[in-house]
Amino acid sequence: MCDRLLLGCHLSIGKGFPAVIDESERLGINAVQIFSHSARSWKMKPLDPEEAGAFQERWENSGVRYFVIHTSYLLNLASPDEGLWEKSLMSLREEVQRAGELGIDDVVTHLGSHKGKGLERGIAKVVEALVRLQESPEWRQFPDVRLMLELTAGAGDTVGKRFEELAEIIERAGGGERIGICFDTCHAFASGYELRTPEGFDETIAELDRIIGLERLWLVHLNDSVHPFDSHKDRHAHIGRGEIGLDGFRLVVNHPALRALPFILETPKGELDGEEADVVNLRTVRNLVRS
Repeated sequence: MCDRLLLGCHLSIGKGFPAVIDESERLGINAVQIFSHSARSWKMKPLDPEEAGAFQERWENSGVRYFVIHTSYLLNLASPDEGLWEKSLMSLREEVQRAGELGIDDVVTHLGSHKGKGLERGIAKVVEALVRLQESPEWRQFPDVRLMLELTAGAGDTVGKRFEELAEIIERAGGGERIGICFDTCHAFASGYELRTPEGFDETIAELDRIIGLERLWLVHLNDSVHPFDSHKDRHAHIGRGEIGLDGFRLVVNHPALRALPFILETPKGELDGEEADVVNLRTVRNLVRS
């Protein structure tokens, strides 16, 4: 049963896109998240068609079953600054283009912050961005590419911290079948959704289904939380080493509504207990899965 779990982590493209497959095989994972370029730069060098082709060939002959692109951290689709908002929209369009050229079907994005201008205005700007995206040539050119809106921890003026906000954005943007959500465990917990008890987590999933619909949930980010429940602070911890704890993650990876979804770790890199942190976190998750 554990071998069939779609489980992986965020990997670097520093050595090129084909090398990501080599790294995934070294780690023994079948799901991968990447940035398609430097996450802290607006500049996107056009993809080399030969490298994109080599990546697709390596992927096809590997054990990786799922890929997702995460947009740059610079994007702010809720921004009141028109210049930044336009840049963010163009960057999102380019990410859809790059996903299509790489043969990757999913893109996930944070929504950004209204910068003190009010949640209503922030939501309106995100809706406008999604409407414009769906009218773009990139969206039409690559009809298999989907976009996921990521639930946030609710720090500061960020948009998307509650299921109601995501549902409103999707509905007002036209409710297209190619727009869904990503459930981040650290963000959900910090935003006030209980994950640590069977009753609490069942209630969280039932609320998600009632407000958004489980058919729009396409990805889970697995991250423990440094900060306590309902803190609205976003800092990821190693699996089982934070405030959610192992019992919470056992509920998440075994819940029937989530079990078939891809799970991506965004836990801290580096060393943990004398081993590579990704290796330790992946093993921890696998050991939680019931047969």
